[in-house]
Parts: sequence; structure tokens; C-alpha cells
Amino acid sequence: MLPYSTAAEAEAALGRAMSYAEGAWFRYSAGMPDYYLYCHIVPMLLLVYTLSSVPLALFELGAPSIALRYKLQPRVKLSPSAFLRCYMDTMGLLLVTIAPLHLVSYPAMAGIRTGLPLPSVGETVAQLVVYLLVDDYLGYWIHRLLHAKWGYDNIHRVHHEYTAPIAFAAPYGHWSDVLILGAPSLVGPSIVPCHMTTLWLWLVIRQIEAIDTHSG
Repeated sequence: MLPYSTAAEAEAALGRAMSYAEGAWFRYSAGMPDYYLYCHIVPMLLLVYTLSSVPLALFELGAPSIALRYKLQPRVKLSPSAFLRCYMDTMGLLLVTIAPLHLVSYPAMAGIRTGLPLPSVGETVAQLVVYLLVDDYLGYWIHRLLHAKWGYDNIHRVHHEYTAPIAFAAPYGHWSDVLILGAPSLVGPSIVPCHMTTLWLWLVIRQIEAIDTHSG
């Protein structure tokens, strides 16, 4: 929650007029507790998962003669019911895994700020690079462990039920798999704190990247 009750107070604290983005952020977040802003992550990720995946699914189902030219495994064709089943199963999985993970991980994000000024483009880009490197490093080694015999047989094999992946299957898997592989995305922001808007942007980018790499 911002410590200003009016825009004039915010501008007095800044020592300048607010930018358009800062004014919009002030109007939206001034009276909202920080935890509520953090909880925006849950509906945001569910929305991004849907909006990013549905067009790819419709493209593959509606224009197969075009889409299959670009598929890595063009001989594997899934039915509309298979796409829908994957989407519904994954949405249910996200609601019982990723949603609680983000709702309870707030204490680890103690350094995340919500106030003014908003971060500069340079600051945002630098932090995103750090988060990407941390997530990529941890994700690689965790993924390798999940492909060892015990991890694969007991956890990760569920994710590979879709041997020819589709966008909907990006977060599909065993519930523990989703939690284990989802955690690294929060490590970077916990050790290099950022503004709430940067955190939102990072998690949206990470979600879209996962959907893209699983789209086939």
C-alpha cells in the first residue's frame, strides 16, 4: 500500500510530477495492501496460460495443413477433445499447485516494493536478465534430476504423457513436478528484489516462454 493519500502527496515525495505510468499505478495501487497486489499473480498466470495457448491450439486444429508444416512431429495429430482435456486437466492442476505456491510464498518476497518511483527500463531489464539466468540454471539441474530413474518413474513421466507436446501441456504434469519446476522462477526475485510490476512482467514472460517451448 502506498504511503500517500493523494497524488499531490506522491508528487511532493517524488519531487516531480508523476509520469503517466506512475499516475496509473498510483490510482490502482494506492489503497491496496501489498499482499493483494502480490496475489494478482495467480489470475494473471491463469489468464496468460489461456490467452497464449488457445490461439496456438486453434491454429493447429483449424488450419492443420499450414500448422503441421512447422510442427516438429507433424505425424502426431491430437483430436479437439484431447486438446480440451489437456487444458481442463492443467487448469485444475494450476489451481491446486501454482495458486497455493504463490499465495504462501509472499514472505520470501519481502524485498519486493510497490511504491514510487516505478523502475527504469534499464533496472527492469537488468533484473530480468538475472532472473532468467538463475531460473535457467536451477531449472536445468532440477530437470536433469527429474530425468534420473527415480524422478522420472515417480514424478516427471506424467509430464511426458504428451510425447508430441502442445502449448496446453507446458505446465501439465504431476502436482509435485509443477511445484518443483515452478519454484526456481521465484528464486531470482527473492535474492534480487524488484518492483511488483517487474515481478509481474517476469512471471508473464516466463509463462509465455514455457508455452512457446512446449508448443511443438
